[in-house]
Amino acid sequence: MREPQYPRKTLIGVRGGVLISVLAPLSASVIHSSSLLLQIPTHTQFFNTSHQHSNIIFHHFITRKFINMSIDLKSRFIEVYKTLKSELINDPAFEFDDDSRQWVEKMLDYNVPGGKLNRGLSVVDSYQLLKGGELTDDEIFLASALGWCIEWLQAYFLVLDDIMDESHTRRGQPCWFRLPKVGMIAANDGIVLRNHIPRILKKHFRGKPYYVDLVDLFNEVEFQTASGQMIDLITTLVGEKDLSKYSLSTHRRIVQYKTAYYSFYLPVACALLMFGEDLDKHEEVKNILVDMGTYFQVQDDYLDCFGAPEVIGKIGTDIEDFKCSWLVVKALKLANEEQKKVLHENYGKKDPSSVAKVKELYHTLNLQGVFEDYEKTSYEKLIASIEGHPSEAVQAVLKSFLGKIYKRQK
Repeated sequence: MREPQYPRKTLIGVRGGVLISVLAPLSASVIHSSSLLLQIPTHTQFFNTSHQHSNIIFHHFITRKFINMSIDLKSRFIEVYKTLKSELINDPAFEFDDDSRQWVEKMLDYNVPGGKLNRGLSVVDSYQLLKGGELTDDEIFLASALGWCIEWLQAYFLVLDDIMDESHTRRGQPCWFRLPKVGMIAANDGIVLRNHIPRILKKHFRGKPYYVDLVDLFNEVEFQTASGQMIDLITTLVGEKDLSKYSLSTHRRIVQYKTAYYSFYLPVACALLMFGEDLDKHEEVKNILVDMGTYFQVQDDYLDCFGAPEVIGKIGTDIEDFKCSWLVVKALKLANEEQKKVLHENYGKKDPSSVAKVKELYHTLNLQGVFEDYEKTSYEKLIASIEGHPSEAVQAVLKSFLGKIYKRQK
């Protein structure tokens, strides 16, 4: 492969006219780039970026698809998956036979490409915004390969998470371990998924100057995510259910480490490394993405209870599983003593009547309205932080992430 040309270290903004300034007041409802489409309703009040104002002023919530990958780029992303899968099921480091090859292929197809692919596509998206121009075929392949490494990591986490949570559905289909011929073989499949990542990195990035940083990045993010999962699990130990342990601080730690690093920071960090950047110089970017990931997980907690299973692709079980959900933390804060008693008596029980009582209390406390206020405030704070970053290119990357999740329904 031809080595991509690395730009200078300092990010000075979007170049080549690919992205019209995202800071200036927008005079059109649609801004096109070579592979990105930014849609903003014409009725939206533009952000006030004056230094005299610390808050963002707007009349309406922005309901938009902020950035969509072009059909061509997404189809090329899928083609890279096929290439990587073929390489892995023919890896010379293992003596595959027909049965093992077919098993791995089926396992990959069932677990890796079935989601929205936002994490993986965001690597390509982010790299293009950083570069500010058309990507070469090599760059598309490399960025896509890194994106798929994140999707592999996601699949690994979800396969094992579904076993631990005893979940039934994932992405609108039965969890992998629920399939009749799979069962607890899924635990080993999760390990196989994780071990595919260094195989991909070694084959396609070993000669790159950022290879060691990539390996270190994936290892560190996996450690952070597994540690977040640990906190989540040990706060819900069987026979030790204690709602007094649940607080916004505990919830923040869980979601920061379990979700934010691998879902939000990792894709951008991969793009920055591929672009030739030093991650140590982008701590503020990491902080913004972690805050964004926290907002994302609060959305997830909300949808687990209030989202339609046919839309979100799974049946929510946070109440039954005694999860340290944002909803129960808020309920504990808002409830009177009698309402807290209802929570203590019913939260964490699997019988439908107990679940119904908890949901009824959530409605009584108007947690839907509380969430809407939280979403509005979080969005304003995130936009303010993003627009405070000196690089317009980085701003574009961060806004693309925020646009994909704001007011999501699944």
